[in-house]
Amino acid sequence: MCLFARMSNDIGGREVNLQNRKVKIVLGLLLAVCVIIGYRIYSNIQADRARAAKMSQSRSIAVVTAHPVRRMIVPQLHFSGSLDPEWQAQVAAKVDGRLEKVYVHEGDRVEKGQVLAILEQMDTDANLLSAKGSFLDAQTSLRKAETDLARYEKLYATGAVSQQVVDDYRFARDNAAAKLEAARGSLQGMESKAAGTVVTAPADGIVAKRFYQEGYYAKAGTPLFAIADISMLKTTIHIPEGQVTGVRVGNEADIALPAYPGKKLVGKITRIAPVADLPAHTFAAEVSVDNSEGLLAGVYANVSLIGEPREQVLTIPMHAIVMRDDQQTVFVADAQGVVQRRVLALGYSDDKVAEVLSGLDEKDTIVVEGHNKLREGSRINLEKAGK
Repeated sequence: MCLFARMSNDIGGREVNLQNRKVKIVLGLLLAVCVIIGYRIYSNIQADRARAAKMSQSRSIAVVTAHPVRRMIVPQLHFSGSLDPEWQAQVAAKVDGRLEKVYVHEGDRVEKGQVLAILEQMDTDANLLSAKGSFLDAQTSLRKAETDLARYEKLYATGAVSQQVVDDYRFARDNAAAKLEAARGSLQGMESKAAGTVVTAPADGIVAKRFYQEGYYAKAGTPLFAIADISMLKTTIHIPEGQVTGVRVGNEADIALPAYPGKKLVGKITRIAPVADLPAHTFAAEVSVDNSEGLLAGVYANVSLIGEPREQVLTIPMHAIVMRDDQQTVFVADAQGVVQRRVLALGYSDDKVAEVLSGLDEKDTIVVEGHNKLREGSRINLEKAGK
């Protein structure tokens, strides 16, 4: 029995050891599989990184950098607008009335004080005559009252009449004087109204517009004509604040008129606004030009002018500028080739260069080509980029 029991224990121990070895083998195989999978994942990650680095390196080849450069610039500014009369005004009716007669047409030349039209005067004339009659009657009444007062003052001095009688005639004289002043005011009012029925030109010029024909009933204040002086023409340009410092009153400006092919005019800046227009931050300036040739007013005009030359202006290529959120920016690279976007304040610019007022200096490295491939934090190869 003891021998049998010992044999049974030996067999049981061998089975347990066998099972343990199987477990260890399985665990070893699982560990090996995990190591293989982990290695493959690591290898793939490294390969992806290598491919990304290679792609990044290939993109950076197209990037070109440069430094801001100081140079002399001669600003050439270009604007457009219309060539309008230097002076024009509307002539309105001063009183209510029907247009009885119109003496001018559009395009006619007129002189200051020339009669342009007559408003119907029937009632006005009658009222004016009545006012003149009332004024003359009041004058006569005042003279009689003054004569009577003088006579009774003499009688009072001799004791022939009482003080009360003299006071009554003095009151009558004062009342007559007041009536005369009232009649004078009425007469002046009617004379002014009668004068208002005659419409005259306020200055020399041409009839730019005739708004109504004979027979039209005009209310006081209704524009009847537009008179313009086209001996001088003007156009208004709007100069950006970064360019206005190089422009002065008296500077010449070249004017081209598409309506007159080949026609070139030379005007002068006659006024520059002292305050900028917001929100555009531009300064309105007037350019005047002689029109002795009698060109049509209101035609489209292209205006070009040259500003004062300026030395040692910090400039960058126009194609280096990137617009972002309505701001003018450039990509600036540090010593490691990492680029960051920088906002600039620019002055004069043309199709090639832009003046830098703030945001850069001559030591900065900016991206001038290939910036469409970049974003904040991108890295470029400075050696291949032209540093």
